[in-house]
Amino acid sequence: MHDYIKERTIKIGRSLVETRQTVRHIAKEFGVSKSTVHKDLTERLPEINPDLANQVKTILEYHKSIRHLRGGEATKIKYKRTRQGKSSPESLIGIRS
Repeated sequence: MHDYIKERTIKIGRSLVETRQTVRHIAKEFGVSKSTVHKDLTERLPEINPDLANQVKTILEYHKSIRHLRGGEATKIKYKRTRQGKSSPESLIGIRS
């Protein structure tokens, strides 16, 4: 494994432990794909730094356990935004009170 990959893996692991951000957010921050971040954290990090890997594993398991809640919130926000953009039936017909 190249040195730059080891360094990136450790930086990503420390960032996850410090910020507890999602894999998508960290991928965007580091300019790599979420698949790369996931591979770094689950496959490479245990070989490089087992203690950090255990901390990361705990956080990833927590994120996985609440992903259905995050998805529900995202859907709720999405539909709330679309409802705000629609106009009322009265304004479409031109009726004024």
